[in-house]
Amino acid sequence: MTTATSTWFFWALGSAVFAALTAIFAKIGIEGVNSDLATLIRTAVILVVLAAFVAATGKWANPLELSARTWTFLVLSALATGASWVCYFRALKLGDASQVAPVDKLSLVLVAVFAFSFLGERPSLREWFGIAMVGAGVVVLALKR
Repeated sequence: MTTATSTWFFWALGSAVFAALTAIFAKIGIEGVNSDLATLIRTAVILVVLAAFVAATGKWANPLELSARTWTFLVLSALATGASWVCYFRALKLGDASQVAPVDKLSLVLVAVFAFSFLGERPSLREWFGIAMVGAGVVVLALKR
């Protein structure tokens, strides 16, 4: 792997590990709590920790200097993230983490389709095959045991 490849791969792998821990911690944490309140608490913690991280690493920049296009798409991304979290926590409240998490990962297939449709990305035939395998895996894991 090249340096650039290994860098993104390291962060993507970290994301997968933390996403897995999110499912486990959330499933335990939402016992006896409304899932929307749990999502709000989670979001507040993320806001505080991320603000401290940005400040500590010296990455702060004036957000008012960002372009309208950047603001538009960051707001849309935030709204999609919020909706995803609300849906995810409600699904965890109602279902098994081992079934909810794989269905949530159907997002990988949707990202590939959306990136193809809207960003002009062109996965190879081999990559489409892998994406289809993930989709098939989601169906198998989501089926009632």
